[in-house]
Amino acid sequence: MTDKLLVTFSPHDRDTMTTNKVMMLVVLALLPSILSSVYFYGHYAIKGYLLTVIFCVALEYGFDKISGRKTQIKDNSALLTGILLAMNMPAGAPWWIMLIGAFIAITVSKSAYGGLGQNPFNPALVARVFLLIAWPAEMTAWIKPQTVMNGLTFDAVSTATPLGAMKTDLLAKGHVVMENIAPMTDKLIGSVSGCMGGDSALLVLLGGAFLLQQRIITWHIPVSFIGTVFVLTGLYWLVYPDQTINPLMHIISGGVMLGAFFMATDYVTSPMVKRAQLIFGIGCGLITVVIRLFGSYPEGVAFAILIINAFVPILDNYMRPKSFGEEAK
Repeated sequence: MTDKLLVTFSPHDRDTMTTNKVMMLVVLALLPSILSSVYFYGHYAIKGYLLTVIFCVALEYGFDKISGRKTQIKDNSALLTGILLAMNMPAGAPWWIMLIGAFIAITVSKSAYGGLGQNPFNPALVARVFLLIAWPAEMTAWIKPQTVMNGLTFDAVSTATPLGAMKTDLLAKGHVVMENIAPMTDKLIGSVSGCMGGDSALLVLLGGAFLLQQRIITWHIPVSFIGTVFVLTGLYWLVYPDQTINPLMHIISGGVMLGAFFMATDYVTSPMVKRAQLIFGIGCGLITVVIRLFGSYPEGVAFAILIINAFVPILDNYMRPKSFGEEAK
């Protein structure tokens, strides 16, 4: 018998998709939203993206050198973290806020745990929440979006976000004044105040559809996340129509779309088991709605994702399918 059976270590089924390729496909999916923010915020957006990316890449390279680890900057995870961090910040945020945010995202939230694949919480969202709590004035100084057809220089005008206007009306008058809420069409195209990258719901949805088509993500988390927000805010709106905006405005306002497709689906900090992903998305949607409707903050997406990140090991452990021959506990 001349033929031999070769026994090798797993995995036996290998894929050409690398971490570097996955990160670049996500960046490509974010490109329409990036260009939209540059169109509406001009040099503020350009400065924001450049600074956060440069800070994140430099900090990761420096930490790897100091710790004696092989540098990870070639996997483009720091590039993606920098972009997502900028998309979660006001366009007019000062440079030192961006530097501190990059430090929290890369050094504290990622590298200190061992680098990519070891961090339990989404780095960009950890940085956003830290900055929001530490410097609330700077992190809520929203700039009114303006087109840059006449050049990249224009005066910044402070204004409120749709969710901020809703919360202000509730606190001041006890009900929502719909005249103070931006039209739905403006929210769809991104011509409303808010964070730099997630304001155009249509473009974020386009990027999410691209990730689904490329099988970078699955439908489980986005659908359960967005669906939960829609159903719960819809029920509340039917009972108390003067206390909130309609459910469609809820899912296209704030960070729901960006969070559902690009933040909650992070490979490292989300469940691997499909059933667990559905529970993960429902949990994110539930906490987002509770904070929006009953909390002091007008937005709750970042808090919701970080809280449910902590339950990922439990979800994967208790919802994984049983191995062949394994006895149920």
